Amino acid sequence: MVGAVVLAVAFGGIVPGVAVAESAWGECPPDPAGSDPRLRCAVLEVPLDYRAPGGRKIEIRVSRLATAKPGLRRGVLLHNGGGPGQASLHLPSRYAQAYSREVLDRYDLIGFDPRGVGYSTPITCGRSPAELPNEWVMPFPAADGSITGNVDYARDLARDCLKHGGDIVRHVTTANTARDMDRIRVALGERRISYSSGSYGSYLGAVYATLFPERTDRIVLDGNVDPNRVWHRQWALWDSGAELRFPDFAAWAVREGGFGATPDQVRAGFLALAKKLDRTPVVHPKAGPVNGNLLRAIFRAYSYHSLYFPEIGAWWRFLADGGPAPAWGDPELVPGVPQDNSVAVLMAVTCGDTYWPHDIDQYRREVRVNRARYPILGGMGANIWPCAFWPKPLEPTVRVTTNGPTNILLLQTLRDPATPYAGALGMRDSLGHRARMITVNTGNHGAYDPTTPSCAITETHRFLTTGTLPRHDRTCEPDPGGPRQAGLTGFTPLLR
Repeated sequence: MVGAVVLAVAFGGIVPGVAVAESAWGECPPDPAGSDPRLRCAVLEVPLDYRAPGGRKIEIRVSRLATAKPGLRRGVLLHNGGGPGQASLHLPSRYAQAYSREVLDRYDLIGFDPRGVGYSTPITCGRSPAELPNEWVMPFPAADGSITGNVDYARDLARDCLKHGGDIVRHVTTANTARDMDRIRVALGERRISYSSGSYGSYLGAVYATLFPERTDRIVLDGNVDPNRVWHRQWALWDSGAELRFPDFAAWAVREGGFGATPDQVRAGFLALAKKLDRTPVVHPKAGPVNGNLLRAIFRAYSYHSLYFPEIGAWWRFLADGGPAPAWGDPELVPGVPQDNSVAVLMAVTCGDTYWPHDIDQYRREVRVNRARYPILGGMGANIWPCAFWPKPLEPTVRVTTNGPTNILLLQTLRDPATPYAGALGMRDSLGHRARMITVNTGNHGAYDPTTPSCAITETHRFLTTGTLPRHDRTCEPDPGGPRQAGLTGFTPLLR
């Protein structure tokens, strides 16, 4: 299922990389999840290629939710939705529901669709949702461990993305998005910017803080990527991350009943069900045949938050016992935005940021090892991507370093399946004295989580309000009371 990434055409005039006049801000496109009526939008032009700043321009759509107390205003706080490939234009409305009043008083909240995404000159691979099945975009090996089908799919998808992405696709990179962020800073008339994001957005923030250290104010990075592993070795962590996360689900399944009397029985049952589906898929009325790899993809997506464990349970009951068919959403149709936009950007960034090995046998070896060590995902994380057939990146990968001010707060959970703790340690080491890290003992994807309050929330609000970082790295338990359903409305499982 390819998630929708945009909503409708934004209003507001196009302005160059100079301060945005108030008249340039206009109505924002509608948001199905509901936007704050105060949110305003504008459009910037930025260079397609920063090596030739006077050449072709592309559009970046930007939003602003101004502080209600200008007298207390410190500056602007930018946000990114992760992915790569997730629309971020309406994020200020989400964060406005989570931040403390002290934070909201001090910042204009800024969102933007990154280059290539949504209303920021979107790119496409020219494919329909039916041509982007979950278990192929996320490259699960065949039931016997073969990756021959993945190789063919990756080669063809690379061909289509490069063909239909035109002269834009190879310039959709993290470094260029960071440069766009600095153009946004200039257009907003700010000397420095603050930033809050997670997942892929952690890497984007680290790259910005590396390219423009003197222009950073207060930076919060959650669910951290290891900047030394982008991207093949980072994605390979998904295999071990799923193993670390599975016991959390198994403990829930034991409490729920019907999946096994012990965590070991739950694990054995899940693996047995996946193998059974590899042999004989079960037909879902909307999703079609559900094989073992689609079950693995479903587990991966819904393992991102413990409040979604019941969704995994519902699929398990349907597939094993003929229970009610779980819901299966359709991709949203957005005028002017290709349905494969999020996948196109995912490929462009993943392949354009850094060189990937072109030796197919290397992927075979790594998949074989990870399938044996980490069977929950069957070696998907280590598998081949279209990047193995992509041209050499246009510029070297940005090396994140300790050069810059001490103004970065890292947030992390111990058993995050999407950006595992091992990667966060790499980010922590790369930033050195520039950062402090808060680790929360949960397995959700992201520690700044209003549904699971913890010291990560209080330390983030304190840092954004006062600029005070913890004196030392610290680890904490979630606050008493357990997860709370309220506030999870902005969470979308990454089923592709």
